[in-house]
Amino acid sequence: MALQLNLLHEQFSEQRQRQRDPLKLGIYALVAFGAVLFLWYGWNAYQTIQMRNQLNAAQAEWAKVEPKVTAAQKRAEELTKIIDSTKVLDGLIETRFYWAPLLGKLADCVAPNIQLVGLDGNISEAGDSASLVIEGLSAAREPRAAAEEFRHAFSETLTKNYTDVKVAFRNLEDLDTLATLAGIPTPTARFVLSVSFNPKPPEAEAATAETPAPKGRPK
Repeated sequence: MALQLNLLHEQFSEQRQRQRDPLKLGIYALVAFGAVLFLWYGWNAYQTIQMRNQLNAAQAEWAKVEPKVTAAQKRAEELTKIIDSTKVLDGLIETRFYWAPLLGKLADCVAPNIQLVGLDGNISEAGDSASLVIEGLSAAREPRAAAEEFRHAFSETLTKNYTDVKVAFRNLEDLDTLATLAGIPTPTARFVLSVSFNPKPPEAEAATAETPAPKGRPK
C-alpha cells in the first residue's frame, strides 16, 4: 500500500478556517441585508415619486377645471334663487283673489229697482277673509222688502262660490224721496250691507277637511 504525504495540510486547514470565520459570514449577511434594504428603499422612493407626479398632474388638471366649476356653482345658485322667486310669485298669483268675478256676481243680483251708490272692498294679507260694504237704494211699494230680496239673492250667490259667507244689513232706513219706477213714483229706502266671506272655494275647503292628518309613529 502506497503512502501519500500531504505537505500542504496546514495551509489547507488555515484556508478552510478562514472560509468558516463567523465574523466574515456576519459581514456577508450584513451586506446582503443592506442590499435588500437599499432595494426596498429604492422601490418605495420610486413609488413616492410616481404618486407625487400623479398628484401634480391632478392638481394641474384641477387648476384648469376649478374656474369652470366655480362659475357653474355660482350659476346654479343664481338659478336656484330665480326658481325660488318664481315659486313665490306663482303662489301669490294662484292664491290671489280677483274682484272682477265677484263684481260680476254682484251685478247679476242687482234688480231694476235696486241702485248701488257705493262699494268698498278689502281682503286680508293672508288672503283667508274678505269684506265688502255695499251702499244702495231700493225702490218698491215695500222698499225694505226689495232690499231684503237683494241681500238674500247676493248671499245665496256668494255661498255657491265662497265659504263663511255673512251678508247683513248695517243700516236700512226709509227715505222721504220718491223714485220714478216705470213712470210711477215709488217709495225708496237706503241700505248699507256688510259682507264678509272666505275667498277659498267650497271645493278647496272640502278637500282640506278630507285630507287626513299625518299619523305619528307607533310607540
